[in-house]
Amino acid sequence: MGGRGTFASGNPVNYTYKTVGYIEGVKVLEGTNGKHSLPESSHTSNAYIKLKPNGTFHEMRIYDKDHTLVMEIAYHPEKTLTGDGRTPVLHYHLYDERFSKNKAGAFDRTDAHYLTDKMKKKYRKYFKGITKYD
Repeated sequence: MGGRGTFASGNPVNYTYKTVGYIEGVKVLEGTNGKHSLPESSHTSNAYIKLKPNGTFHEMRIYDKDHTLVMEIAYHPEKTLTGDGRTPVLHYHLYDERFSKNKAGAFDRTDAHYLTDKMKKKYRKYFKGITKYD
C-alpha cells in the first residue's frame, strides 16, 4: 500500500499501510508510522478492512470503480445513534463530494445510519468477532 498516489507525481514515499490478512478475499490493512484510518482511495481493491487490536471487526471501506471511497461500515460507539458514546453499534456513512463542507474539493461523509437488514446480510461475512454476525 503506497502513499496516496504521490509516486505518480515523481515523489517516492514510504508505504503507509501493510496487509496483515484477508477476510473473504478482502485485504485487512494495518497502518504504519502512526496511520490509524483506512485509505481514502484504493489503487487496486474494491474494499479494505481494519480490525481492532483484539482481532475483531472495526471498519470496512468500500470504493467505486474509480477507486474512490463511497461507503464506510463501522462497529464502534456512535453517540448520535446510541446516545451514550460507549456502546458499539454497527453503522455506515456515505462519502461523496455532495456532502462536502470543505470548499477545497475534499469530500465529507454523511451522519451515521444503522445498517439496513439488506446491508447486514450482504456484508455479515466480514464482521469478524461481532458475535451476532460472526
